[in-house]
This record gives sequence, structure tokens and C-alpha cells, in this order.
Amino acid sequence: MTLCVTSSLVTGIVWASSDSSDDAVAAAHGNDAAGGGDRPVSHAPLSPSRPVKVAVPAIFIEAPVTGLGLDKKGHLGAPPMSRPREVGWYRDGPSPGEKGTSLIVGHRDTETGPAIFLNLNALHKGDKVTVTRADKQTAVFTVDAVETYTKDKFPDDKVYGSTGRPELRLMTCGGRFNKKNGYAANVVVFAHLTSLKKV
Repeated sequence: MTLCVTSSLVTGIVWASSDSSDDAVAAAHGNDAAGGGDRPVSHAPLSPSRPVKVAVPAIFIEAPVTGLGLDKKGHLGAPPMSRPREVGWYRDGPSPGEKGTSLIVGHRDTETGPAIFLNLNALHKGDKVTVTRADKQTAVFTVDAVETYTKDKFPDDKVYGSTGRPELRLMTCGGRFNKKNGYAANVVVFAHLTSLKKV
């Protein structure tokens, strides 16, 4: 089985946020982050809180979350290969539900077999993603789009940039694989916060 290490260059990306009325209007109307059509009204932003579990019912997954940082080259780390059913959250960005764009990554596969995000590209617009947080709240996100980008044409601003509302990105490897360079692309799920549950 092939080896997949999710590593995205996020150095220099500004995890911007603003409380201006223009941003509030943009959060309720305007184009979605994946580019196209009016987007539904988002739930109000939550206060920061570390994610502890992610669930995606449509593809039958539930995973614990570990915090990830950047390496010396500015690349985002990946969950340990020894724990292929675990996902990683970029801990220096917004937490899921907080205003801004939160990033969660996971392996597609490892040397030992399929991993947690093997079927991430099977999600569709309208599917749900739930993130249980340390503050005992569960943030519910609705998928806006699922895109695959080759690594040489990866749209950093579109994927990582803030849209003025609470958004979530799920990301894994995709495209063709070869032993020398690994996977040629990344699968990105765009989602926004739509509701909140108490644990």
C-alpha cells in the first residue's frame, strides 16, 4: 500500500478576521469560498476551543484530533503514520467554529493500508461534518464543495484565506501516485458552520 503524507505550505497565510459590518454581510450572502453561488447564512462564530473529535457520517468516519504545527520549511505536519485513523488540526489557526478558516488534515493511506480520509473525495455538497470541541460543544459544518487541486496549482488564498465567517477545510492527498514524488494533488473539502450541539 502507498504512503501519503499530507503537507501543505501555509507560511505567509494570514488567518485574518474582522468584526466590520461589511464582513457580517459577506458572511451571510456573497460567494462561497469554493467559488460559486449565494451561500447560506452561517451560524454565529464560537469562542476558541481545541477540537477533540471529528465525525463525517456520510463516509462513516470518526477520528480523534491531534494538534499540528509547521516544520522549519513552513510545511504543515501530518498525524503519525502509526495512527492512520487520527486527524490533525493546524493549531496556530482558528479552532473549528471560530471566525476564520480552520484546517484539518488526514492521511489517505499508509504503508499498512487505507487511512482515515481514504474516501474524502466521495463527499458532496450538503453533507455534514461534526467537530466535538474541548468546551463540550459540537460544531456542525455543512459541505459547500469538494475540489481536487494539483500541487503546482494549489490555490492558497482560496483554501486557507478567511471569508469572514467560521469555515472548515478537510484535506488529504489525491490524484495520481508515484513512488518518487508521492501523490500529485490534494483533495479539499470546503464547509461552513451551520449549527451547534451541546455534548
